Amino acid sequence: MTYKTRRTLTAYAFLSPAIVYFLIYFFWPIAIEFWASFRSGQPLIGDSAFVGLKNYAHILNDRLAIKAIKATLIYAIGSVVFTLVLALGLSALLVGPVRARNGIRAILFFPYIISFVISALMWRAILDPYTGLLNAALAKVGLPQQFWLVDPDTAIWTLIAVSVWKDLGYAVLIYIAAIQGIPAHLYEAARMDGARRHHLFRDITLPLLMPTTLFLAVVIMITSLQEMALPYLMTQGGPANATRLYSLHVYETAFQGLNIGYASALSFAMFMLILLITWAQFKLLHRDIRHV
Repeated sequence: MTYKTRRTLTAYAFLSPAIVYFLIYFFWPIAIEFWASFRSGQPLIGDSAFVGLKNYAHILNDRLAIKAIKATLIYAIGSVVFTLVLALGLSALLVGPVRARNGIRAILFFPYIISFVISALMWRAILDPYTGLLNAALAKVGLPQQFWLVDPDTAIWTLIAVSVWKDLGYAVLIYIAAIQGIPAHLYEAARMDGARRHHLFRDITLPLLMPTTLFLAVVIMITSLQEMALPYLMTQGGPANATRLYSLHVYETAFQGLNIGYASALSFAMFMLILLITWAQFKLLHRDIRHV
C-alpha cells in the first residue's frame, strides 16, 4: 500500500462518522420519501399501492396546491426583495460615522435570535384587530381600525413584514462585513477621478456586493419557500387560504389528511421548484469579482 493510499484511507476513516450520519439522517429519508411519492395511501405506516406519476399529475389539478404555490412565491419574493433593499440601505448608512451605530446594529439583529414561535405569537397579539397594541395606537391618533391578519388582501403582506423584521438584522450585518471588506484604494482612486458619493455606491459598492447579494438572496429565498411556522402560528393559513403557504399545505395533507404518498409528491415538487429558482438566481446574480 502506497503512502498516498494510506493517507486517503485515513482521511475517509476520520470522515466516516459524518458520512454515516448524513447517509442515515439525510439521504436515506430523502430516498424513502421519493419512493413514497409514487405510491397512494399511507406508505410506511399503512396500506399503499404503486401509482406511478399519478400523485405528481394530481398536483396540477389541486386548486389548494396551486393557490399555495402562488402565495408561497409572493411571500418568498416579497421577503427577499424587501429584506435585501432595506438591508442594503441600512448597511450603507451604518458603515459610516453614525452615532450609536453599534447599538442600532444590536437592535436590528435582536429579532433574528428570537425564536420564530415567540416572534409569531408576539406579532399575532400586537396585530389583533380588537386587543392589539397597534390598533390601540391607531385609535389614539384617530386612525381607523385595521384587520392586517383578517383581511385576505393584507394578510400575506403582513406575514412578509414580520419575516423582513426578523431577518433584516442578519442581512444588515452580512452587508456591513462585505462593505468593510472592499479595498479602500478603489474609493480613493475613484475620488481622485472626481467621482461623487452616489457614483462610489453605484459603480463600486453595488457591483462588489453582488456575491453577498447572491448569498443572501439564495438563503432567504430557500428559507422562505419552506416557511411553515409563521402562517401556522399567526393565521392557520387563513383568511380564505390567503396565507396557506406550500409547506403548511404539505403538512396538512400528510398529517391531517393522512395522504402520505401525495404529500411526498408535493414535497418533491417543491424540491424541484427550489432547485429551479436557485439556478435562476445564480444565472441572474452571479458575477466574477476580482480586486485589482
